[in-house]
This record gives sequence, structure tokens and C-alpha cells, in this order.
Amino acid sequence: MRSYELIFIVRPDLDKEGTAAVVERVSGLISRRDGKIIEIEPWGLRKLAYPIQKQGEGQYVLMRFEMAPRAVAELERDLLVLEPVMRHLVVRMD
Repeated sequence: MRSYELIFIVRPDLDKEGTAAVVERVSGLISRRDGKIIEIEPWGLRKLAYPIQKQGEGQYVLMRFEMAPRAVAELERDLLVLEPVMRHLVVRMD
């Protein structure tokens, strides 16, 4: 198992419960692939450098987790089809 960081941007029009549901869903995607979540750090609403899906702001969430390398590609594919997630980035930690 390797350590990874995932940062994703959630649509700004979701309330706290909606954002928490998205975070829970992403956590479930990681757990379903035998991953272990180490830390979840919500950064809150921030201004974007450029508009994404006609939005000027987004709710940032940082997750640190451990997962098998083969499962990361599946996780990224699932994040692409998750509508409230506007952008995501998975980075392997040393």
C-alpha cells in the first residue's frame, strides 16, 4: 500500500450537508477498494484561478489515504463521473 493525497473541488452551490455527503461518498470509494483514509481536511470555499463549469468558486477538500497502486486508476475514473466534483488531483506521497 502506498500513501496518496487527493484534493478535489466540490461545486460551491452545495450546502454543508451536501458537501459532507460528497466527502462521505469519496471516502466510500476509497474504502471499497481496500484503501485506508488517514486524514480528511476540508479547506472551505475558495476563489478559483479560472472558471470551471461556469463557477468562480469551489469548496476544496484534501484527503490523505493509503491504497494499492492498481486501485488509484479506478478511483480517478469514478471521480470523473461524480457530478458534484468539478476537479480532482491524486498525488503519490514519498
